[in-house]
Amino acid sequence: MKKVIVFDMDDTLYDEYDFVKSGFNVVAEYLSSQYQLDKQEMYNWMWEAVLENGRGAIFDNLLKKYDLHSKTLVRKCISLYRLHKPRIHLPKNSEEVLKELSKKYSLYLVTDGNKIVQQNKVTALNLEKYMKKCYITYRYGRKHSKPSPYCFHLIEKKEKVDSSQIVYIGDNPTKDFVGIKSSGFRTIRIMTGQHKKIEMPVEYEAEIRINCITELFEALKKIWPEKEG
Repeated sequence: MKKVIVFDMDDTLYDEYDFVKSGFNVVAEYLSSQYQLDKQEMYNWMWEAVLENGRGAIFDNLLKKYDLHSKTLVRKCISLYRLHKPRIHLPKNSEEVLKELSKKYSLYLVTDGNKIVQQNKVTALNLEKYMKKCYITYRYGRKHSKPSPYCFHLIEKKEKVDSSQIVYIGDNPTKDFVGIKSSGFRTIRIMTGQHKKIEMPVEYEAEIRINCITELFEALKKIWPEKEG
């Protein structure tokens, strides 16, 4: 019977902090060129701030630090960050796993976030090379972002399979699995990225945990023991 594998993107297939660094670099380059400020100093400040406090109001705080704050300039920084062409790449392990899995399974992507931002990431990571379709949930309305099972049901219909023949690999137990487990979709959590230390009630958690993407092959054997490989 046909099996389908669906991936999350950020912190599942690559380290999302790579995108953050790429965006901060673009913002620092712009401010440096416009206001004769030290690019590396601004970049370092943003990076240290995000590690300590998260992204939040980081551009507001950066501009206040340099006495440049205005709503217009904050919006400019946000736009530069969101719309830049990210300097990110798919890690070798992820690339090899996707290449191997695409020989045996139908692969899909389901990711939340700004439509342009997420598409730029998909393009930079060359994910359309491996995926039959990349579902950016915000294209269907934010109400259909995770934990909504909406895009997963679209895949179910497209592939003409039962939900039990579809497995989702994600990293964030606060939203990735809770909306689909009750519908019979299978679930695997990869313990990487910004959410790896989060522990949630069992109804939020995946069936299986793996520590890195190369462990996925063994996890799939547990999910579907009737299918070799």
